[in-house]
Amino acid sequence: MSNMAVTRESFDKVMVPNYAPAEVIPVRGQGARVWDQQDREYIDFAGGIAVSCLGHCHPALVGALKEQGEKLWHVSNVMTNEPALRLANKMVAATFAEKVYFCNSGAEANEAAFKLARRYALEHFGEQKSQIIAFNQGFHGRTFFTVTVGGQAAYSDGFGPKPADVDHVDYNDIAALKAIMSDNTCAVVMEPLQGEGGVISPDPAFVKAVRELCDQHNALLIFDEVQTGVGRTGDLFAYMGLGITPDILTSAKSLGGGFPIGAMLTSTAIADSFKPGTHGSTYGGNPLACAVAEAAFDAVNTDELLGGVKERESWYREGIAAINAKYSCFQEVRGKGLLLGCVLNEKYQGQAKAFLEAAMNEQLMVLVAGANVVRFAPSLVISKEDVSEGLARFERAVAKVVNG
Repeated sequence: MSNMAVTRESFDKVMVPNYAPAEVIPVRGQGARVWDQQDREYIDFAGGIAVSCLGHCHPALVGALKEQGEKLWHVSNVMTNEPALRLANKMVAATFAEKVYFCNSGAEANEAAFKLARRYALEHFGEQKSQIIAFNQGFHGRTFFTVTVGGQAAYSDGFGPKPADVDHVDYNDIAALKAIMSDNTCAVVMEPLQGEGGVISPDPAFVKAVRELCDQHNALLIFDEVQTGVGRTGDLFAYMGLGITPDILTSAKSLGGGFPIGAMLTSTAIADSFKPGTHGSTYGGNPLACAVAEAAFDAVNTDELLGGVKERESWYREGIAAINAKYSCFQEVRGKGLLLGCVLNEKYQGQAKAFLEAAMNEQLMVLVAGANVVRFAPSLVISKEDVSEGLARFERAVAKVVNG
């Protein structure tokens, strides 16, 4: 262990300035609690942006990491490895998918999905079938292709010419989608619940119509479940609660419980377009990552845990309603399971960041989703005690913002 002293100022000195991190530097965590360099204790309602699905230092994940760490850290994809094959088997058994591709992040999983959709369309229908349609306010990662498909131009502007043949329509707008789709559409890409875009749920009729339009035009339906997957909504994957099945699904964030891993899931027929050499990843299917992810997947994929997510959602909704009865700052609570967004009413428009900062001062970690939504994405196994204490801290934060 190095004993070099580092502070928040070290960041400004040595790190590229694309982030503006908080003053607090966390150094250890346990469950839903985190401690900083000064040993101050925080409650974590952010979950590392919907990543730490079992909280911090969960014994099953620590055990898997230690065990695999003594065995095999890395082999190239010239060979396969046991943890990757075990995890893929479990994901196939639990979902619609027949084939899995592993990578390191949500952006890489989406990059693979978009490339596969284009290649599949080219091989089966010809090069004119290349249009990708996605939704305004959608978020699919930060590589140039994924950020172009994402529906927030601010993230993709300013880097030169963008990948072509990518179009956007409003989420939940069936007519707009219908108007822009044709037999040249190769894929429609959507989050089954928009996370970054404001925690927006899809209308059931909209989801059904998207699936039908894709079938009509021989287009693939890609579900980006990077934020909604692995138990977050109370289903193993959100598509399971919507009554339709995508052609390609992407997963990351909670999949590794904090260890970097991503996955793309699809059918055998579609997967066949990725022949040897068409796509790859040096670290994809890494034994350490897959061993940890297997432990996380086993823990999440139980009726008890998934049922517990729905129960915890009710604790949050009741607690937020009680706070709002006193302070009248939220218009509604959107979302599902433990991906929830408190939408600020007209009086507090644009002030989500103020609520986040006030919460941090009360030693509570929360997130925002745009300027008008305070977002919670906590551990899926957070205790009632931690939810109650965290909401008490949140109430103090709300009081400070509301009372100035």
